[in-house]
Amino acid sequence: MVQPLPFHQGQFKWQQAQRILELLSALSYRSSTIDSYLKDIACGVSQLLNLDWSVVTFCWAEKEKIIASSLDLGAGEQIYSLHGTLTHTVVRTGKTLQVKDTQTQTKYGKPPEGYRSYLGVPLQTPGGKTFGTICSFCVQPRSFDEEELRTVQLFAERAAIAIDNYNLYQQQQDFNQALETEVALRTEQLRATQAKLIKKEKLAAIGQFASMIVHEIRNPLTTIMMGLNSLKRLQLEKRDRMRLSLATEEGDRLLELLKEILFYAKPQILELEPIEVAPFLAELLFDLRQLPMASGKEIRLIPLPEKLIIRADKNKLKQVVINLVQNACEAIALGEVVTCTLTKTQNPESICFSIHNQGTPIPEEILPKLSEPFVSSKSGGTGLGLAIVKQIVNAHQGTLSIQSNTVEGTTISFTIPV
Repeated sequence: MVQPLPFHQGQFKWQQAQRILELLSALSYRSSTIDSYLKDIACGVSQLLNLDWSVVTFCWAEKEKIIASSLDLGAGEQIYSLHGTLTHTVVRTGKTLQVKDTQTQTKYGKPPEGYRSYLGVPLQTPGGKTFGTICSFCVQPRSFDEEELRTVQLFAERAAIAIDNYNLYQQQQDFNQALETEVALRTEQLRATQAKLIKKEKLAAIGQFASMIVHEIRNPLTTIMMGLNSLKRLQLEKRDRMRLSLATEEGDRLLELLKEILFYAKPQILELEPIEVAPFLAELLFDLRQLPMASGKEIRLIPLPEKLIIRADKNKLKQVVINLVQNACEAIALGEVVTCTLTKTQNPESICFSIHNQGTPIPEEILPKLSEPFVSSKSGGTGLGLAIVKQIVNAHQGTLSIQSNTVEGTTISFTIPV
């Protein structure tokens, strides 16, 4: 027959159980942060068992970090080596460890300096993996009874559940954030693709319309030009000859504009071939130096030292370089220099060709639109030259960039894959 406890002992245990229940019911993870919740657990353990110091630790890779303490440890992270400590034994075995006197019981490891007794309870995941501890210390030797062990184990279960839930919550938050970022990225890509498709369809429609208009205008214009040229054979007065000359010049300019519109409206179909860059540019720039707009101006080439071969449409690439160098020559005064430079890009599979001049900078308001059709910074320009250049560069899977200011001058660069 089980003997009942004396009244005073039973009363004490009932009061102790009440205190445990009150402390546990006061712990609310939802109304506080994880740090303050774990601190309440550490303080509750010290209060119930009348301990000098209690801590909640997180352990990994032979290290432990104090994440809550019943004593104020000051600012900064408290990270220590587990090797040779009492806590290391708890983490390694996954079992509760109590040491009455650490000076006589040394086989389990060392306590913090100044403490003689130790109680360590593992924090474990639902799968049984130990990831931390609740450790308690006293400055005097002390043993712990079964009720005290169960009390600390009960608080350890609460701490483990809170940490596990917190980690799951953080993982869910990280996943949600990554998902939102991915959705935003995909949405932006979809918008960009849709915008490109709409632009492509518009350009196709404009191109078809432009081709039709060009043919309709060019045929009667050719007839008019034939008539004007035939009038040159007549004996006309000086005033009439000047008018005729002006009319033929304007007719030629209009024919050239129609030619450029037709070229821009057509899709860029490339005939790729291997081109050794340095000789190609050297020969092309030699020819450009003989043109009237380059007279009295210097065109310099700064090539790369190594031999480079690209696959490109030779005629279209010529058109790009001629257009850009001509524009640069027209922008500078006599005696000034146009510098053509070949450089490697950060992408090892492409090279960059830059044309620089120190002439009058392009107005800032025009700069972002300069490669759009019919936008020009030159008086009398058609505004199709750079638009065609951009088309050709894009068809080669390259990029075109324009920079211009009063200090550095104007640099137009394009990349071509090697």
